[in-house]
Amino acid sequence: MHVESNMNYDWSGNFITKSLIPIFTDFVYLFMIISAFGMCCGYYDKTKQGKLVPNTFYCKRYNRLLPFFALLVAINVIMDHNLSAVYEGFADLTLCFNLLPNPDIKVIGVGWFLGLVFVFYMLFPFFVFLLDNKRRAWMTMIVSLALCFSCINYFFAGDFVNFNVGRENILYSAPLFITGGIVYLYKDKLKQLSSRYGVGFLLVFLLLFALQFVTPGLFENIGKVIGMCLIYGVILIYAIGNEPKFLANKVTKYLGDISLEIYLCHMVMFRGVSLLHLETVIADKYLLYAVTMVLVLAAAVVFSRLVKYVVFPRLSGLFLKKA
Repeated sequence: MHVESNMNYDWSGNFITKSLIPIFTDFVYLFMIISAFGMCCGYYDKTKQGKLVPNTFYCKRYNRLLPFFALLVAINVIMDHNLSAVYEGFADLTLCFNLLPNPDIKVIGVGWFLGLVFVFYMLFPFFVFLLDNKRRAWMTMIVSLALCFSCINYFFAGDFVNFNVGRENILYSAPLFITGGIVYLYKDKLKQLSSRYGVGFLLVFLLLFALQFVTPGLFENIGKVIGMCLIYGVILIYAIGNEPKFLANKVTKYLGDISLEIYLCHMVMFRGVSLLHLETVIADKYLLYAVTMVLVLAAAVVFSRLVKYVVFPRLSGLFLKKA
């Protein structure tokens, strides 16, 4: 989807490039739900029991996210070599840039998700408080949807048009994180249901996903948020109760280990592939798109694997020896 949008071609009239591929950007909402569900699996009970150590918790978050992201930021700043890139690169390195009222970071633009999820990490103890029990969790969901509706129709409308409310904003995306938390609260019962009726959950997901093309009006404004909660909440429920080969195999495990790195670096790889000027060799825009996409993904996989499992471990070992 990012390759398609950055190639600056007119894809009108083609369902795949005009409608199907762009909608894949909505899978980022699944990332939000999974992030909340995963965090709850690791830290919900510890937080409720008062066993969460802030220093350990936040050091682990920085150690996981910052090194690879910082490398990409450095590469991007060097490639752009202007003052704006320095300002934005500095904000990126704090991982706190989504606290800005209207962040528009061009340096590693896809990194906006890191900024959002880091705000979620900051608020995680409060998140656990809001989901202390099932009744409070559902009340929190209702309030979060109402607040999201207010943001869309009042706080970021009219006199506030210079600001933007969208998935980069924690108040807009809060229902997605809460969805992941609610799934966690019901995980044992849902796992049993999913194991028994897995095909049904998968069919419901496919039906809801298809509705986006048939009735796009339902997925606008607050309907978009509710729709994403339903669509990707259902597929998460399906996943926790089933291990089909298309989800659990050597390929998905291999890519899953470096999925964050692939996501973060793929647009940097796109800039690198663009330097090849393949458009001078390939005249057909659809073939050019296909070749570019394959090269970008291949480069992202190789770069991610190399940096994460070869470069960083060797640098770490070198510094430890000197110490």
